[in-house]
Amino acid sequence: MVKHHLFWPACMLAVLLVFNLIYSPGFFSIQMKDGHLYGSLIDILNFGAPLILVAIGMTLVIATKGIDLSVGSVVAISGALSCLTISKSSDQNAIGILVLSVCISLVLSLLLGLWNGFLVAKAGIQPIIATLILMVAGRGIAQLITGGQIITVTSSTYKYIGAGTLATLPFSI
Repeated sequence: MVKHHLFWPACMLAVLLVFNLIYSPGFFSIQMKDGHLYGSLIDILNFGAPLILVAIGMTLVIATKGIDLSVGSVVAISGALSCLTISKSSDQNAIGILVLSVCISLVLSLLLGLWNGFLVAKAGIQPIIATLILMVAGRGIAQLITGGQIITVTSSTYKYIGAGTLATLPFSI
């Protein structure tokens, strides 16, 4: 049991949770207000959801002995294009524009991933260098898409993705 590779991480997690219970007894409390769950644990899951999604993808990359430094830039480029698509729409609350912007972001992310794959598999560039190229260039591309400005999106349907609730839990979870 002690030799299992997850034993010590699980022990440390248990110690941290006990510390939180003693130091802040309300840490584990979850309340229902207006049909939505609230509490520290819900907040951790809600704010950690984007990181969890990226971590799932990175786990697959690392499990195949790869590396990808461009994840943040791909998210920035896709998010910038999605927000730009919605903000330029005549009706930001239309479901069709939301679906279109999400589809554009997913297709763009896929194409950027294929570009990295091409650089590694066909051009013979080391993965760390290929993804470093997109990481650095991606920041500039995202800034070009936005024109260096903050894009304001007032779409309630788009807001639902980041701040809505589904079955009493935040939608992002």
